Amino acid sequence: MAVPMNDEQRRAAAALLREQVPAVAEIGRLFARHGYELALVGGLIRDVFLDRPATGDLDLTTDATPEQVLALVDGWADATWTVGIAFGTVGLRKGSSFFEITTYRSEQYRATSRRPDVQYGRSLEEDLSRRDFTINAIAARLPGYELVDPFDGLDALKEKVLRTPGRPEDSFSDDPLRILRAARFAATLGFTVAPDVRAAMIDQAPRLEIVSAERITAELTKLMLTPDPAPGIDLLVQTGVADQVLPEVSRLRMEADEHHRHKDVYQHSLTVLRRAIELEPFYGLTGDLTVRLAALLHDIGKPKTRSLLPDGRVAFHHHEVVGAKMTRRRLTELRFPNDVVRDVSRLVELHLRFHGYGEGATKGSAPEPAWTDSAVRRYVRDAGPLLTRLHVLTRADCTTRNQAKAKRLARAYDGLEERIAELGEQEELARIRPELDGNDIMAILGLAPGPLVGKAYAFMLELRLARGPIGREQATQELLRWAAEEGIPVPETPETPETPETPETPETPETPETPETPETSEPETGPASLDPESGPEPPGAGSGPDED
Repeated sequence: MAVPMNDEQRRAAAALLREQVPAVAEIGRLFARHGYELALVGGLIRDVFLDRPATGDLDLTTDATPEQVLALVDGWADATWTVGIAFGTVGLRKGSSFFEITTYRSEQYRATSRRPDVQYGRSLEEDLSRRDFTINAIAARLPGYELVDPFDGLDALKEKVLRTPGRPEDSFSDDPLRILRAARFAATLGFTVAPDVRAAMIDQAPRLEIVSAERITAELTKLMLTPDPAPGIDLLVQTGVADQVLPEVSRLRMEADEHHRHKDVYQHSLTVLRRAIELEPFYGLTGDLTVRLAALLHDIGKPKTRSLLPDGRVAFHHHEVVGAKMTRRRLTELRFPNDVVRDVSRLVELHLRFHGYGEGATKGSAPEPAWTDSAVRRYVRDAGPLLTRLHVLTRADCTTRNQAKAKRLARAYDGLEERIAELGEQEELARIRPELDGNDIMAILGLAPGPLVGKAYAFMLELRLARGPIGREQATQELLRWAAEEGIPVPETPETPETPETPETPETPETPETPETPETSEPETGPASLDPESGPEPPGAGSGPDED
């Protein structure tokens, strides 16, 4: 049973809030002069008592209606806005401070509704009773910062536990999105979830089907951008909530049996997620949603592609291709932004490309490059603007407990990055284009625009990737040779494209370019059939009242 605060503790709490949140004192006096109640509420109070940075908008609640609030702050506020007025919220700015003032209210979802019914409440205590968790149901009456904690939120903060002001099943039924918030707060704050709250998450998870995809995605995004999302993801999986929003992650829990041992793909995925977050700052990334989603989802194709080889090992043939399609489908259904859908699915598709690099090394020695310049160019070109993120994902995916193997993989990837840097100094790898463009191809072969031009362009691009810069004259000869092999008639005197002009340097005679010798043996990817960590070593928001 909670022990009530004594007067000395209340004075200390008020002094702390007054020191940390001074900006609300003046508006508190304004409301009091006109006979209205005003209280500071929300996550900011929680964070002050947790000694966390008090950032974001200042959330206030009042018995005044939105229209009365607007009349009251007219001439006091520098700006006001009414985007959330349908939910009883008025926004305003005074100097550099931003306030969101919401009228006391209660809200509830109907059984099949995606929008809550909002009604104005009558008291601060009633308003606090509708909030998601007791740690967010603490208020400070203004202007005196008098603490109001009817549901023992301060005790929950001390115990580091998530409880609801009322019955959790009622809270989650009223607003199912709170189920996802429980996972976010557990991850963000490092709190546990009370047993009755956990039971209600399991029971009420199907209610999430009435919540819009946009609100679910917004909450998942907040979870993924916490310092360590893994505990929150695990809570969603263990309670069955992930079955509603990310079922592919739940299916990663592949049972290991005594005959066909293989790693726990689910735990591996959480490890990769954590490692990717650790690597972000080394690559100049901060809170990168694309990297984090790719890390979590990179192996979701494994359950569908799992097969048993004759020697007893487990294989996942083409799981990266299958996983990329599954990723695209899931993120699209959740209505993530198009660029996030595109980039995450592409990273999933590419995450095995590295394996096989350094294959030529003898055991225990420094890895020798196993990829030709052509393969390195393809790696960079296929990654495109995602190359840095692919570096993070690939390194994070090497989670073997074999220290010698881990060191070899790390050295191999160091070597690959060095090769990319070396080639990058010689060539613009990220912007590789054929030395003959579409207009050149049409002029040389006498073609009109059409599919043959595209086919010829693809040949020229492959030639550029395989051999590097060979000069326009040699490129023209290779194009004519290809056309002859394809049975494409060409003009008797093919037009030779002009070489782009360069600044004259009369002092130095121009040296004709010498074609490079075509390179061979260029494995584009490593073996995708075997899990690189199993078996022998591989070769190589409607506005919510309690959001924060």
